[in-house]
Amino acid sequence: MVKSKNVVTAVVLIIIALLQIFPLVWLFSYSIKTSGDVFGPELLSFTAHPHWENYRKAFVDGRIGLYLFNTLSIIIPSVIISTLVPFCMAYACTRMEWKLKKAVWFVIVIGLTIPIHTTLLPNFIWFKFFGLIDSRIGLIIAYSAFSISFNAIIFSGLLQSIPKSMEESAFLDGAGYFTVLSQIIAPMTATGFATTGIQTFLSHWNEFIMANTYISSEIKRTLPFSIIRFQGQYSADYAAQFACMLLVALPPLILYFVFNKWILAGVGAGAVKG
Repeated sequence: MVKSKNVVTAVVLIIIALLQIFPLVWLFSYSIKTSGDVFGPELLSFTAHPHWENYRKAFVDGRIGLYLFNTLSIIIPSVIISTLVPFCMAYACTRMEWKLKKAVWFVIVIGLTIPIHTTLLPNFIWFKFFGLIDSRIGLIIAYSAFSISFNAIIFSGLLQSIPKSMEESAFLDGAGYFTVLSQIIAPMTATGFATTGIQTFLSHWNEFIMANTYISSEIKRTLPFSIIRFQGQYSADYAAQFACMLLVALPPLILYFVFNKWILAGVGAGAVKG
């Protein structure tokens, strides 16, 4: 009976995996064809003469190199802020005793319930007042703000699983908070840093709404705009458009598959303990 259940579970998981992978395989198969072959009767087929020049067109004419640089120059600082700040906030709210701890943690949790769309206009007004419109700093602030609450909850779950006696011994030996956090607590919450960092990277990679609202210069646009720009330039070349889509989607997919175990471990610990 147990074996039959395992077989059914395995079959179901394989079907789900195939359904998830099929769109990527379909996208790749169409990206190496000509536009005329895209409208063939087959749902999925591979050409004997792949047209790799579609990827060259997508990379050069879609200005993916420029948009990739802009995206990384925004995402990397936001990932650093969105991991270090929630880590310190979670430590302060779970390991330290101070009067407003519960109130601050309540505000952090409430941050999860705020939709992005409701903040676009207020943030736009404030960013315009401080001269942050059409700047990378404004987008970094917006991205970091919407990642802090979730990441702090992940870290709080991990911190609650660490015995306080370890840091108390370090304090008795004369260590300060910086030493305890950097040399004792941070290494023990490595899965939390991996989870929050990768999830923040993935969520910001294809973000479009805030980038479209706060960035107006073509030279500062982020990667999702390469698809829109390329579709306008090659509106009739569907194969090249598919190549552009695949180039944009490939880096986060590789990152997720490489660090999949870290993500699941961190989220699981945060869900159980948080």
